Parts: sequence; structure tokens; C-alpha cells
Amino acid sequence: MKIIRPIKASDYQTLYEIAKESGIGFTSLPVNEELLRRKITNAEAAVQSTPTEPGMQSYLFVMEDTETGEVVGTTGIEATVGLQDAFYHYHISKVVHASRELNVHNTVDILHFCNDYTGVSEICTLFLRENARKGLNGRFLSKMRFLFMAEHKERFADVVIAEMRGVSDDKGLSPFWAWLEENFFSMDFPTADYLTGIGNKVFIAELMPKYPIYVNLLSKAAQDCIGKVHEKTKPALCLLEQEGFKCRGYVDIFDAGPTVEADVKNIATVQASRKASVVINDNLAQTDGETCFAINTSIQDFRACIAEIAYVDGNRVAIERVSAEALGIKDGDSIRFSPANTKH
Repeated sequence: MKIIRPIKASDYQTLYEIAKESGIGFTSLPVNEELLRRKITNAEAAVQSTPTEPGMQSYLFVMEDTETGEVVGTTGIEATVGLQDAFYHYHISKVVHASRELNVHNTVDILHFCNDYTGVSEICTLFLRENARKGLNGRFLSKMRFLFMAEHKERFADVVIAEMRGVSDDKGLSPFWAWLEENFFSMDFPTADYLTGIGNKVFIAELMPKYPIYVNLLSKAAQDCIGKVHEKTKPALCLLEQEGFKCRGYVDIFDAGPTVEADVKNIATVQASRKASVVINDNLAQTDGETCFAINTSIQDFRACIAEIAYVDGNRVAIERVSAEALGIKDGDSIRFSPANTKH
């Protein structure tokens, strides 16, 4: 069985291995011991905290195979972004150059440097190791965050975003960054990506062009990758689009990958989720149950699993004993759950 739980200090070595596996462009997991240990420390502090409104908590969870004890994936939520360090994007808009007298009318896309997403929540750090990429694991790792946000909504903003990895090749070369590097930065993409990942963002404010960039002045390769995702990111983007996430014209300043957003209350999994007290009944769950993603209602002892759930009545549901044990709950305790196949 796979469970999802908060990360702990003893998970460091596995997190380091996952950071190496995730590759260039996965900014939230740079291969840096000090930063990764700090991420774990911050995540442990987040689940110990008792906020009444969104703050600077950083939640990081791992997927564990209970049969082997192996950690096979990570997933995270930032309660807010941009309140401590500036949070940058390009926003795509249009400008019209027209002359009635000359019978000329040209519409051009431009990129505006901005901090428009300051204060929103962010889902991030979703990575599933190669040997676990099967069945419902990827969907579970993604959707569990929405159940957690629905259950503990006071901890998060009303809007949540996800930054999707943009186009780059096997060597980590981004066509969009290549144009910026040539004209403004004199720094390769892996270096810029790494510096951002370890929190060194001063160079962005110092070197990034301050005026709008006309897209038609970029190289053809750079233009073609704006708003496009890395091949390995397509499944993750598809899952989020099924939840109701949309791109509103914001892209990453390094690789031009799209940022997608949704109102938390409108996310499909949130809308489909229900909270009920539990009756442990193997027969009923196995006979009448529906495959669901389920979480307990704890913070410090948070657990999530895939479970067969059957309604007993309007306020109670039946689950198998093995699922109850995975969630760390007993008869009468509450869970939040949603069907595994929920779509917007």
C-alpha cells in the first residue's frame, strides 16, 4: 500500500536522491544539502504550526510504500508565495500598432515583468520516481494536496497556482533562456535555475529587462516554447486541467513554462470531497465501496491513502480495517475523501 505523510528528517537521503533524479528545471528541489535539509526543517515546523490565516508555511509530503518502507515520491504546498522573496513572472498581453491613414494594423504579443501572484498559495515539488509511475499513484500524489487544502482551508489563500516546467533539452538548455542569456544575463540556464532554487534571486531584479519585451523580437525557437511544457510535465498539466486549472497568460521568467491557477473552492476534487465519520467494515467496503483518495483530519499525524469507501448513511462511511490503520484512525473518527476519477 502507498501512503502519503509529512516528510521527516530521516527522509533526507531519499529527498537528495529524488532531487538528483528530478533534473534541471525542477527548481523546487535543487541538489543542495543545506537547502534540502532546510526544506525538511521548514516542513516539520509547518505541521507543528497553528495558523489562523495563510502565512509562510511550506508543507512537504512524501509517498511511502508501506511494504518496503521506500519513499517513492514527493509533493508540496506553499501556503503563500512572494511575501518574503519576490515572486516573478512574465505576463503575456497584446499591443496594437495601427494607422488608418496607412492602412496598417498589427497586433503584437508582449511580455510584462510582474509580481502579480504575490500572496497566493502554490502547489509544487510533485515528483514520482520511475518505479512507482503506475496505477493511481501520480493522480493520488497530485489530488491529495487538494483534500488537505479543503480540510485546512484557513491555512491557504483562496487562489492556488502551479508553475509547470517549460521546454528544455536533455542537457537542460532552454530556448527561451538562451535568448535572455545572449542579450541580458551571460549565465547558462542550469546555473540560473540552481541559483533561484537555493533562494538567490537578487540577480533577477538586477539583470532582468525592466521594459516589456516584444515577443516577435525573440528568436523563433524562443517564441515557439512560450507557454509550452516539458514533455515529462504533460501528464501533470493534464491532471491539473482536469481539476479546473487554467493558464491566464503567465509564464516562467526562465523557461517560459505556463503557470496555471484555480480558485481552491472551484477545484474538482475539492468540490467532490466529503467529510464523514468512519465505520470499519471490511465486507461493506469491499462489496459496495468506490475507490477514493482519503485523508485523516490531522496535521501533525497527517496520512493519506487510496481506499474503498461505501456510504453507510448520510454522515457515515465504511472503510476496510487496513485503510483505517494506514490513516491512523478508529471507528467514529472523521476522514475527508473524494472519488479517484473526479474531473472538472
